Amino acid sequence: MTRASALRLHARDNVLVATQPLTVGCLLMETGLSTRENVPAGHKVAAQAIAAGQPVRKFSQIIGFASADIAPGDHVHVHNCAMGDFERDYAVGADVRNVGVLALADQATFEGYVRPDGRVGTRNYIAILPSVNCSASVVRTIADAFNAGGELDAYPNIDGVVGFTHGGGCGQTSHPDSMANMHRVLWGFARHPNVAGALLVGLGCEANQISFLLDAYGPASTAGLTTMNIQTTGGTRATVEEGIRLIRAMLPAANDVVRERVSASHLTVALQCGGSDGYSGITANPALGSAIDRLVEHGGTGILAETPEIYGAEHLLTRRAVSAEVADKLLARIRWWEDYAGGGQGMDNNPSPGNKDGGLTTILEKSLGAAAKGGTTNLVEVYRYGESITKKGFVFMDSPGYDPCSITGQVASGANVVCFTTGRGSVYGCKPAPSIKLATNSAMFERMEEDMDINCGTIADGEQGVAEKGEEIFRCILDVASGRPSKSEALGFGDNEFMPWEVGPVM
Repeated sequence: MTRASALRLHARDNVLVATQPLTVGCLLMETGLSTRENVPAGHKVAAQAIAAGQPVRKFSQIIGFASADIAPGDHVHVHNCAMGDFERDYAVGADVRNVGVLALADQATFEGYVRPDGRVGTRNYIAILPSVNCSASVVRTIADAFNAGGELDAYPNIDGVVGFTHGGGCGQTSHPDSMANMHRVLWGFARHPNVAGALLVGLGCEANQISFLLDAYGPASTAGLTTMNIQTTGGTRATVEEGIRLIRAMLPAANDVVRERVSASHLTVALQCGGSDGYSGITANPALGSAIDRLVEHGGTGILAETPEIYGAEHLLTRRAVSAEVADKLLARIRWWEDYAGGGQGMDNNPSPGNKDGGLTTILEKSLGAAAKGGTTNLVEVYRYGESITKKGFVFMDSPGYDPCSITGQVASGANVVCFTTGRGSVYGCKPAPSIKLATNSAMFERMEEDMDINCGTIADGEQGVAEKGEEIFRCILDVASGRPSKSEALGFGDNEFMPWEVGPVM
Protein backbone atom coordinates (compact mmCIF):
# COMPACT_ATOMS: atom_id res chain seq x y z
CA MET A 1 0.00 0.00 0.00
CA THR A 2 1.32 3.44 -0.95
CA ARG A 3 1.78 5.85 1.93
CA ALA A 4 1.24 9.57 1.42
CA SER A 5 0.85 12.80 3.34
CA ALA A 6 -1.95 15.35 3.41
CA LEU A 7 -2.37 18.60 5.34
CA ARG A 8 -4.97 19.19 8.04
CA LEU A 9 -5.11 22.98 8.29
CA HIS A 10 -7.24 23.17 11.45
CA ALA A 11 -8.48 20.70 14.05
CA ARG A 12 -12.11 21.52 13.12
CA ASP A 13 -11.61 20.74 9.42
CA ASN A 14 -13.33 17.69 7.93
CA VAL A 15 -11.14 17.72 4.82
CA LEU A 16 -7.41 17.40 4.23
CA VAL A 17 -5.34 18.93 1.43
CA ALA A 18 -3.27 16.60 -0.77
CA THR A 19 0.35 17.73 -1.00
CA GLN A 20 1.00 15.32 -3.89
CA PRO A 21 -1.18 13.39 -6.35
CA LEU A 22 -2.96 10.59 -4.47
CA THR A 23 -4.03 7.36 -6.14
CA VAL A 24 -6.79 5.02 -5.03
CA GLY A 25 -5.80 3.13 -1.89
CA CYS A 26 -3.13 5.58 -0.65
CA LEU A 27 -2.77 5.40 3.13
CA LEU A 28 -2.88 8.90 4.61
CA MET A 29 -0.40 8.73 7.43
CA GLU A 30 -2.00 11.57 9.41
CA THR A 31 -5.35 9.79 9.74
CA GLY A 32 -4.90 6.14 8.88
CA LEU A 33 -7.53 6.59 6.15
CA SER A 34 -7.14 5.21 2.65
CA THR A 35 -8.18 7.23 -0.40
CA ARG A 36 -11.21 5.88 -2.25
CA GLU A 37 -10.51 7.93 -5.41
CA ASN A 38 -7.64 9.58 -7.19
CA VAL A 39 -7.05 13.06 -5.72
CA PRO A 40 -4.88 15.62 -7.57
CA ALA A 41 -2.32 17.65 -5.66
CA GLY A 42 -3.87 20.70 -4.00
CA HIS A 43 -7.31 19.10 -3.91
CA LYS A 44 -9.30 18.00 -0.86
CA VAL A 45 -9.90 14.53 0.56
CA ALA A 46 -12.54 13.82 3.20
CA ALA A 47 -11.12 13.18 6.66
CA GLN A 48 -14.45 11.88 7.94
CA ALA A 49 -17.97 11.11 6.76
CA ILE A 50 -19.94 14.22 5.70
CA ALA A 51 -23.66 13.71 5.19
CA ALA A 52 -25.48 15.47 2.35
CA GLY A 53 -26.39 18.98 3.45
CA GLN A 54 -23.70 19.18 6.11
CA PRO A 55 -20.98 21.85 5.99
CA VAL A 56 -17.55 21.18 4.51
CA ARG A 57 -14.87 22.90 6.58
CA LYS A 58 -11.38 24.08 5.64
CA PHE A 59 -9.33 26.73 7.48
CA SER A 60 -11.90 26.00 10.30
CA GLN A 61 -14.45 27.83 8.10
CA ILE A 62 -17.39 26.69 5.98
CA ILE A 63 -16.38 26.46 2.30
CA GLY A 64 -19.58 24.78 1.11
CA PHE A 65 -22.06 22.03 1.82
CA ALA A 66 -22.03 18.38 0.82
CA SER A 67 -24.33 17.93 -2.18
CA ALA A 68 -24.16 14.14 -1.70
CA ASP A 69 -23.04 11.81 1.07
CA ILE A 70 -19.24 11.89 1.32
CA ALA A 71 -17.30 8.95 2.76
CA PRO A 72 -13.92 9.18 4.50
CA GLY A 73 -11.18 9.09 1.83
CA ASP A 74 -13.41 10.54 -0.93
CA HIS A 75 -12.23 13.31 -3.25
CA VAL A 76 -14.15 16.47 -2.22
CA HIS A 77 -14.75 18.87 -5.08
CA VAL A 78 -17.43 20.33 -7.37
CA HIS A 79 -19.15 16.95 -7.84
CA ASN A 80 -20.08 16.65 -4.17
CA CYS A 81 -19.64 20.11 -2.61
CA ALA A 82 -21.67 23.23 -3.43
CA MET A 83 -22.59 26.70 -2.16
CA GLY A 84 -25.28 27.19 0.46
CA ASP A 85 -26.67 29.93 2.66
CA PHE A 86 -25.53 30.34 6.27
CA GLU A 87 -25.23 33.12 8.81
CA ARG A 88 -21.90 34.89 9.29
CA ASP A 89 -20.88 36.31 12.65
CA TYR A 90 -19.52 39.73 11.69
CA ALA A 91 -18.38 40.50 15.29
CA VAL A 92 -17.27 44.00 14.31
CA GLY A 93 -13.96 44.93 15.92
CA ALA A 94 -13.59 41.69 17.87
CA ASP A 95 -10.05 41.11 16.59
CA VAL A 96 -8.86 44.73 16.63
CA ARG A 97 -5.56 45.02 18.45
CA ASN A 98 -3.01 47.65 19.27
CA VAL A 99 -0.81 47.78 16.16
CA GLY A 100 2.40 49.57 16.98
CA VAL A 101 4.37 51.40 14.31
CA LEU A 102 8.13 51.54 14.69
CA ALA A 103 9.83 54.85 15.29
CA LEU A 104 11.15 56.45 12.11
CA ALA A 105 14.75 55.67 13.04
CA ASP A 106 13.90 51.97 13.33
CA GLN A 107 11.92 51.64 10.10
CA ALA A 108 13.30 49.76 7.12
CA THR A 109 14.33 51.90 4.15
CA PHE A 110 14.49 51.81 0.37
CA GLU A 111 15.80 54.01 -2.44
CA GLY A 112 12.90 55.98 -3.94
CA TYR A 113 12.07 59.05 -6.00
CA VAL A 114 10.85 61.87 -3.73
CA ARG A 115 8.25 64.02 -5.51
CA PRO A 116 7.67 67.73 -4.77
CA ASP A 117 4.53 66.96 -2.73
CA GLY A 118 6.40 64.48 -0.51
CA ARG A 119 5.07 61.29 -2.07
CA VAL A 120 7.69 58.72 -3.09
CA GLY A 121 7.88 56.72 -6.29
CA THR A 122 9.52 53.36 -6.88
CA ARG A 123 9.81 53.98 -10.63
CA ASN A 124 10.16 57.06 -12.86
CA TYR A 125 7.89 57.00 -15.93
CA ILE A 126 6.38 59.51 -18.32
CA ALA A 127 2.69 58.64 -18.82
CA ILE A 128 0.43 59.27 -21.80
CA LEU A 129 -3.29 58.66 -21.24
CA PRO A 130 -6.24 58.82 -23.66
CA SER A 131 -9.48 60.29 -22.34
CA VAL A 132 -11.26 57.97 -24.77
CA ASN A 133 -10.51 54.93 -26.89
CA CYS A 134 -10.70 57.16 -29.99
CA SER A 135 -7.36 58.72 -29.01
CA ALA A 136 -5.69 55.42 -28.06
CA SER A 137 -3.84 54.96 -31.35
CA VAL A 138 -2.40 58.46 -31.13
CA VAL A 139 -1.27 57.77 -27.56
CA ARG A 140 0.39 54.50 -28.59
CA THR A 141 2.14 56.12 -31.56
CA ILE A 142 3.58 58.90 -29.39
CA ALA A 143 4.87 56.40 -26.82
CA ASP A 144 6.37 54.13 -29.49
CA ALA A 145 8.32 57.06 -30.91
CA PHE A 146 10.37 57.12 -27.71
CA ASN A 147 10.51 53.47 -26.72
CA ALA A 148 11.43 52.17 -30.17
CA GLY A 149 13.78 54.93 -31.28
CA GLY A 150 16.50 54.85 -28.64
CA GLU A 151 15.94 58.46 -27.62
CA LEU A 152 15.57 57.46 -23.95
CA ASP A 153 19.14 56.14 -23.87
CA ALA A 154 20.20 59.68 -23.10
CA TYR A 155 17.93 59.74 -20.01
CA PRO A 156 19.05 56.84 -17.79
CA ASN A 157 16.89 57.87 -14.81
CA ILE A 158 13.66 57.50 -16.81
CA ASP A 159 12.14 54.01 -16.86
CA GLY A 160 10.14 54.63 -20.00
CA VAL A 161 7.37 56.51 -21.77
CA VAL A 162 4.21 54.42 -21.48
CA GLY A 163 0.85 54.83 -23.21
CA PHE A 164 -2.05 53.60 -21.05
CA THR A 165 -4.68 52.86 -23.66
CA HIS A 166 -8.19 51.66 -22.81
CA GLY A 167 -11.54 50.93 -24.44
CA GLY A 168 -13.81 53.40 -22.66
CA GLY A 169 -14.47 57.11 -22.33
CA CYS A 170 -17.58 57.30 -24.51
CA GLY A 171 -20.72 55.30 -25.29
CA GLN A 172 -20.95 54.34 -21.63
CA THR A 173 -24.10 53.90 -19.60
CA SER A 174 -25.24 56.73 -17.37
CA HIS A 175 -24.49 54.53 -14.35
CA PRO A 176 -23.01 56.98 -11.83
CA ASP A 177 -20.09 54.69 -10.96
CA SER A 178 -18.79 54.13 -14.48
CA MET A 179 -17.52 57.60 -15.38
CA ALA A 180 -16.45 58.24 -11.78
CA ASN A 181 -14.25 55.14 -12.00
CA MET A 182 -12.73 56.40 -15.26
CA HIS A 183 -12.00 59.82 -13.77
CA ARG A 184 -10.38 58.41 -10.64
CA VAL A 185 -8.21 56.04 -12.67
CA LEU A 186 -7.03 58.60 -15.20
CA TRP A 187 -6.25 61.11 -12.49
CA GLY A 188 -4.64 58.48 -10.27
CA PHE A 189 -2.25 57.42 -13.03
CA ALA A 190 -1.50 60.97 -14.18
CA ARG A 191 -0.68 62.01 -10.60
CA HIS A 192 0.93 58.72 -9.54
CA PRO A 193 4.17 58.93 -7.51
CA ASN A 194 5.85 56.67 -10.10
CA VAL A 195 5.03 59.19 -12.84
CA ALA A 196 7.28 62.21 -13.38
CA GLY A 197 5.06 63.84 -16.01
CA ALA A 198 1.87 63.07 -17.90
CA LEU A 199 0.12 63.94 -21.15
CA LEU A 200 -3.66 63.47 -21.44
CA VAL A 201 -4.91 63.16 -25.03
CA GLY A 202 -8.58 63.51 -26.00
CA LEU A 203 -10.49 63.40 -29.25
CA GLY A 204 -12.68 66.41 -28.52
CA CYS A 205 -16.29 65.22 -28.78
CA GLU A 206 -16.23 62.29 -26.32
CA ALA A 207 -18.43 61.90 -23.24
CA ASN A 208 -15.34 61.91 -21.02
CA GLN A 209 -14.30 65.50 -21.66
CA ILE A 210 -10.85 66.46 -20.38
CA SER A 211 -12.38 69.70 -19.06
CA PHE A 212 -14.71 67.67 -16.80
CA LEU A 213 -11.68 65.95 -15.29
CA LEU A 214 -9.81 69.20 -14.72
CA ASP A 215 -12.89 70.83 -13.20
CA ALA A 216 -13.36 67.88 -10.84
CA TYR A 217 -9.83 67.95 -9.45
CA GLY A 218 -9.03 71.63 -9.76
CA PRO A 219 -6.22 73.64 -11.36
CA ALA A 220 -4.04 73.35 -8.27
CA SER A 221 -3.52 69.65 -9.06
CA THR A 222 -2.42 70.05 -12.68
CA ALA A 223 1.33 70.68 -12.19
CA GLY A 224 3.21 68.30 -14.48
CA LEU A 225 0.07 67.46 -16.48
CA THR A 226 -0.36 68.58 -20.10
CA THR A 227 -3.53 68.10 -22.16
CA MET A 228 -4.49 68.21 -25.84
CA ASN A 229 -7.36 67.23 -28.19
CA ILE A 230 -6.99 65.68 -31.65
CA GLN A 231 -9.81 67.74 -33.16
CA THR A 232 -8.46 71.10 -32.03
CA THR A 233 -4.79 70.23 -32.65
CA GLY A 234 -5.43 69.47 -36.32
CA GLY A 235 -5.86 65.71 -36.68
CA THR A 236 -3.83 62.57 -36.13
CA ARG A 237 -0.47 63.50 -37.65
CA ALA A 238 -0.40 66.97 -36.10
CA THR A 239 -1.37 65.59 -32.69
CA VAL A 240 1.33 62.93 -32.79
CA GLU A 241 3.95 65.52 -33.70
CA GLU A 242 2.78 67.89 -30.99
CA GLY A 243 2.62 65.06 -28.46
CA ILE A 244 6.21 64.05 -29.22
CA ARG A 245 7.28 67.66 -28.76
CA LEU A 246 5.48 67.93 -25.41
CA ILE A 247 6.93 64.65 -24.08
CA ARG A 248 10.39 65.59 -25.29
CA ALA A 249 10.13 68.79 -23.24
CA MET A 250 9.38 66.74 -20.10
CA LEU A 251 12.41 64.45 -20.36
CA PRO A 252 15.21 66.64 -18.92
CA ALA A 253 13.37 67.47 -15.68
CA ALA A 254 12.22 63.86 -15.26
CA ASN A 255 15.78 62.62 -15.69
CA ASP A 256 17.08 65.05 -13.07
CA VAL A 257 15.23 63.15 -10.33
CA VAL A 258 17.48 60.67 -8.50
CA ARG A 259 16.78 58.02 -5.89
CA GLU A 260 17.04 58.92 -2.22
CA ARG A 261 17.06 56.76 0.92
CA VAL A 262 13.55 56.94 2.48
CA SER A 263 11.42 55.09 5.02
CA ALA A 264 9.36 52.03 4.11
CA SER A 265 6.36 54.03 5.35
CA HIS A 266 6.25 55.47 1.81
CA LEU A 267 5.40 52.07 0.33
CA THR A 268 1.83 51.25 -0.66
CA VAL A 269 1.51 47.66 -1.85
CA ALA A 270 -1.33 46.28 -3.97
CA LEU A 271 -2.22 42.75 -2.79
CA GLN A 272 -3.46 40.56 -5.62
CA CYS A 273 -3.98 36.91 -6.53
CA GLY A 274 -4.74 35.31 -9.87
CA GLY A 275 -4.75 31.79 -11.24
CA SER A 276 -5.23 30.60 -7.65
CA ASP A 277 -5.07 26.96 -6.59
CA GLY A 278 -5.54 24.80 -3.52
CA TYR A 279 -2.18 25.93 -2.15
CA SER A 280 -2.88 29.69 -2.42
CA GLY A 281 -4.49 29.97 1.01
CA ILE A 282 -1.81 27.76 2.58
CA THR A 283 1.45 29.18 1.23
CA ALA A 284 1.74 32.39 -0.83
CA ASN A 285 -1.30 34.26 0.50
CA PRO A 286 -0.56 33.88 4.23
CA ALA A 287 3.15 34.52 3.55
CA LEU A 288 2.24 37.75 1.75
CA GLY A 289 -0.05 38.58 4.67
CA SER A 290 2.91 38.12 7.02
CA ALA A 291 4.98 40.50 4.84
CA ILE A 292 2.19 43.08 4.97
CA ASP A 293 2.06 42.81 8.76
CA ARG A 294 5.76 43.71 8.67
CA LEU A 295 5.11 46.60 6.27
CA VAL A 296 2.37 48.01 8.50
CA GLU A 297 4.74 47.75 11.47
CA HIS A 298 7.16 49.91 9.44
CA GLY A 299 4.49 52.51 8.69
CA GLY A 300 3.49 51.34 5.20
CA THR A 301 0.18 50.43 3.58
CA GLY A 302 -1.30 47.27 2.07
CA ILE A 303 -4.37 47.37 -0.22
CA LEU A 304 -6.56 44.28 -0.41
CA ALA A 305 -9.14 44.35 -3.25
CA GLU A 306 -11.27 42.04 -5.44
CA THR A 307 -14.57 42.25 -3.53
CA PRO A 308 -16.09 39.13 -5.17
CA GLU A 309 -13.03 37.23 -3.97
CA ILE A 310 -13.48 38.06 -0.29
CA TYR A 311 -17.16 37.06 -0.51
CA GLY A 312 -17.79 34.56 2.25
CA ALA A 313 -14.72 35.72 4.15
CA GLU A 314 -15.91 39.27 4.81
CA HIS A 315 -16.67 38.34 8.45
CA LEU A 316 -12.96 37.81 9.01
CA LEU A 317 -12.34 41.40 7.89
CA THR A 318 -15.19 43.00 9.85
CA ARG A 319 -13.71 41.45 12.99
CA ARG A 320 -10.59 43.53 12.28
CA ALA A 321 -12.45 46.77 11.39
CA VAL A 322 -11.44 49.68 13.62
CA SER A 323 -15.01 51.00 13.69
CA ALA A 324 -18.58 50.09 12.82
CA GLU A 325 -18.39 52.70 10.05
CA VAL A 326 -15.49 50.89 8.36
CA ALA A 327 -17.24 47.53 8.69
CA ASP A 328 -20.46 48.97 7.28
CA LYS A 329 -18.59 50.31 4.25
CA LEU A 330 -17.25 46.84 3.52
CA LEU A 331 -20.61 45.14 3.99
CA ALA A 332 -22.28 47.75 1.78
CA ARG A 333 -19.94 46.82 -1.05
CA ILE A 334 -20.68 43.11 -0.48
CA ARG A 335 -24.43 43.79 -0.72
CA TRP A 336 -23.87 45.88 -3.88
CA TRP A 337 -22.04 42.97 -5.49
CA GLU A 338 -24.76 40.52 -4.50
CA ASP A 339 -27.31 42.73 -6.27
CA TYR A 340 -25.00 43.25 -9.25
CA ALA A 341 -24.34 39.51 -9.65
CA GLY A 342 -27.94 38.47 -9.12
CA GLY A 343 -27.70 37.14 -5.57
CA GLY A 344 -25.31 35.10 -3.48
CA GLN A 345 -25.48 32.05 -5.74
CA GLY A 346 -24.45 34.27 -8.67
CA MET A 347 -21.26 35.14 -6.82
CA ASP A 348 -20.13 31.51 -7.07
CA ASN A 349 -19.35 31.74 -10.79
CA ASN A 350 -16.05 33.35 -9.80
CA PRO A 351 -13.71 30.34 -9.49
CA SER A 352 -12.36 29.94 -13.02
CA PRO A 353 -11.79 26.58 -14.72
CA GLY A 354 -8.10 26.93 -13.83
CA ASN A 355 -8.97 27.63 -10.18
CA LYS A 356 -11.10 24.50 -10.07
CA ASP A 357 -8.43 22.40 -11.75
CA GLY A 358 -6.09 23.63 -9.01
CA GLY A 359 -8.41 22.41 -6.27
CA LEU A 360 -10.69 25.38 -5.43
CA THR A 361 -14.32 24.30 -5.27
CA THR A 362 -16.41 27.36 -4.30
CA ILE A 363 -15.95 31.12 -4.04
CA LEU A 364 -16.09 30.65 -0.25
CA GLU A 365 -12.97 28.51 -0.33
CA LYS A 366 -11.22 30.88 -2.72
CA SER A 367 -12.17 33.92 -0.63
CA LEU A 368 -10.91 32.46 2.63
CA GLY A 369 -7.51 31.91 1.03
CA ALA A 370 -7.53 35.28 -0.76
CA ALA A 371 -8.28 37.23 2.43
CA ALA A 372 -5.07 35.84 3.97
CA LYS A 373 -3.09 38.26 1.76
CA GLY A 374 -4.23 41.03 4.10
CA GLY A 375 -2.34 39.68 7.10
CA THR A 376 -3.65 40.14 10.63
CA THR A 377 -3.54 43.87 11.42
CA ASN A 378 -6.54 46.18 11.78
CA LEU A 379 -8.71 47.15 8.80
CA VAL A 380 -8.46 50.94 9.00
CA GLU A 381 -10.51 52.04 5.96
CA VAL A 382 -12.54 50.92 2.94
CA TYR A 383 -12.22 52.82 -0.37
CA ARG A 384 -14.13 52.98 -3.63
CA TYR A 385 -12.45 51.81 -6.84
CA GLY A 386 -9.44 53.99 -7.69
CA GLU A 387 -10.06 56.33 -4.76
CA SER A 388 -6.90 57.91 -3.37
CA ILE A 389 -5.59 56.08 -0.30
CA THR A 390 -5.14 58.56 2.54
CA LYS A 391 -4.65 56.28 5.56
CA LYS A 392 -1.66 54.16 6.50
CA GLY A 393 -2.00 50.52 7.44
CA PHE A 394 -4.19 47.73 6.06
CA VAL A 395 -7.05 48.96 3.85
CA PHE A 396 -9.57 47.54 1.39
CA MET A 397 -10.47 48.87 -2.08
CA ASP A 398 -13.65 47.75 -3.86
CA SER A 399 -13.01 46.19 -7.28
CA PRO A 400 -13.95 43.29 -9.54
CA GLY A 401 -12.02 40.06 -9.21
CA TYR A 402 -10.54 40.35 -12.71
CA ASP A 403 -6.86 40.99 -12.04
CA PRO A 404 -5.97 43.68 -14.63
CA CYS A 405 -9.09 45.69 -13.77
CA SER A 406 -8.56 45.34 -10.03
CA ILE A 407 -4.87 46.24 -10.09
CA THR A 408 -5.57 49.24 -12.34
CA GLY A 409 -7.75 50.58 -9.52
CA GLN A 410 -5.18 49.79 -6.82
CA VAL A 411 -2.42 51.57 -8.72
CA ALA A 412 -4.73 54.53 -9.36
CA SER A 413 -5.30 54.60 -5.59
CA GLY A 414 -1.56 55.03 -5.09
CA ALA A 415 0.02 51.57 -4.94
CA ASN A 416 3.68 51.93 -5.93
CA VAL A 417 4.41 48.16 -5.75
CA VAL A 418 2.22 45.16 -6.66
CA CYS A 419 2.51 41.71 -5.06
CA PHE A 420 0.70 39.03 -7.07
CA THR A 421 0.29 35.45 -5.84
CA THR A 422 -0.49 32.68 -8.32
CA GLY A 423 -0.80 28.91 -8.26
CA ARG A 424 -1.58 28.17 -11.89
CA GLY A 425 1.02 30.59 -13.27
CA SER A 426 -0.53 33.97 -14.13
CA VAL A 427 1.77 36.18 -16.18
CA TYR A 428 1.24 39.83 -15.39
CA GLY A 429 3.03 43.15 -15.11
CA CYS A 430 1.76 46.62 -14.34
CA LYS A 431 3.50 49.82 -15.36
CA PRO A 432 4.10 52.19 -13.68
CA ALA A 433 4.27 49.94 -10.59
CA PRO A 434 6.59 46.91 -10.49
CA SER A 435 4.79 43.58 -10.04
CA ILE A 436 6.33 40.87 -7.85
CA LYS A 437 5.07 37.36 -8.63
CA LEU A 438 4.74 34.81 -5.80
CA ALA A 439 4.32 31.13 -6.73
CA THR A 440 2.15 29.03 -4.43
CA ASN A 441 3.74 25.66 -5.28
CA SER A 442 7.20 24.46 -6.21
CA ALA A 443 6.17 22.51 -9.31
CA MET A 444 4.77 25.60 -11.02
CA PHE A 445 7.69 27.75 -9.84
CA GLU A 446 10.19 25.36 -11.39
CA ARG A 447 8.19 25.22 -14.62
CA MET A 448 7.79 29.03 -14.87
CA GLU A 449 10.81 30.36 -13.00
CA GLU A 450 11.40 33.09 -15.61
CA ASP A 451 8.05 34.64 -14.59
CA MET A 452 8.08 34.01 -10.82
CA ASP A 453 10.06 36.10 -8.32
CA ILE A 454 9.59 33.99 -5.18
CA ASN A 455 8.70 30.34 -4.56
CA CYS A 456 6.28 30.07 -1.64
CA GLY A 457 5.86 26.35 -2.33
CA THR A 458 8.70 25.77 0.12
CA ILE A 459 6.09 26.22 2.87
CA ALA A 460 4.04 23.22 1.68
CA ASP A 461 7.31 21.34 1.11
CA GLY A 462 8.13 21.76 4.80
CA GLU A 463 11.30 23.74 4.12
CA GLN A 464 10.17 27.15 5.43
CA GLY A 465 7.53 28.59 7.73
CA VAL A 466 5.03 31.31 6.81
CA ALA A 467 6.80 33.99 8.88
CA GLU A 468 10.20 33.17 7.38
CA LYS A 469 8.80 33.40 3.86
CA GLY A 470 6.98 36.60 4.79
CA GLU A 471 10.27 38.18 5.79
CA GLU A 472 11.76 37.12 2.45
CA ILE A 473 8.85 38.77 0.62
CA PHE A 474 9.21 41.95 2.70
CA ARG A 475 12.90 42.21 1.82
CA CYS A 476 12.09 41.56 -1.85
CA ILE A 477 9.56 44.40 -1.80
CA LEU A 478 12.25 46.76 -0.48
CA ASP A 479 14.76 45.61 -3.12
CA VAL A 480 12.31 45.94 -6.01
CA ALA A 481 11.10 49.31 -4.72
CA SER A 482 14.75 50.42 -4.78
CA GLY A 483 15.02 49.64 -8.49
CA ARG A 484 15.75 45.94 -8.90
CA PRO A 485 13.63 44.79 -11.86
CA SER A 486 10.94 42.24 -11.09
CA LYS A 487 10.60 39.25 -13.42
CA SER A 488 7.59 40.77 -15.19
CA GLU A 489 9.50 44.01 -15.76
CA ALA A 490 12.44 42.11 -17.24
CA LEU A 491 10.01 40.45 -19.64
CA GLY A 492 8.55 43.81 -20.68
CA PHE A 493 5.07 43.45 -19.19
CA GLY A 494 2.96 46.46 -18.29
CA ASP A 495 1.92 48.31 -21.46
CA ASN A 496 -1.30 46.37 -22.13
CA GLU A 497 -2.74 45.72 -18.66
CA PHE A 498 -4.39 49.12 -18.03
CA MET A 499 -8.14 48.41 -17.65
CA PRO A 500 -10.47 50.89 -15.87
CA TRP A 501 -13.66 49.33 -14.48
CA GLU A 502 -16.72 50.06 -16.60
CA VAL A 503 -19.94 49.43 -14.69
CA GLY A 504 -23.10 48.51 -16.57
CA PRO A 505 -23.79 48.21 -20.31
CA VAL A 506 -22.04 50.07 -23.10
CA MET A 507 -24.67 51.99 -25.07
